[in-house]
Amino acid sequence: QVQLVESGGGLVQPGGSLRLSCAASGFIFGINTMGWYRQAPGKQRELVATVTRGGSTNYVDSVKGRFTISRDNAKNMVYLQMNSLNPEDTAVYYCNRVVGLYQWGLGTQVTVSS
Repeated sequence: QVQLVESGGGLVQPGGSLRLSCAASGFIFGINTMGWYRQAPGKQRELVATVTRGGSTNYVDSVKGRFTISRDNAKNMVYLQMNSLNPEDTAVYYCNRVVGLYQWGLGTQVTVSS
């Protein structure tokens, strides 16, 4: 069955960096546009970054210039490099495909606080 396993979150000070990883299995990863989503407390889940099968990327305005999404189709992995983190980035981060969502994984908690 489909599995999405996110990792790499943690507690970081404002201005710090984290690199999130997502291991995908159970579907044909390489043909899907993948995305990183986040859900902050009391807010709806939002899509923050996408990467097509060919590596083209797109970002929500709030993370442009700070986050970088990438993928390794050979390893069925998606990554999110997050730099210049601020408290507004605090959320649980999830990966999923963009069209036709699969069941969500557990996500990985990112907390930005001094």
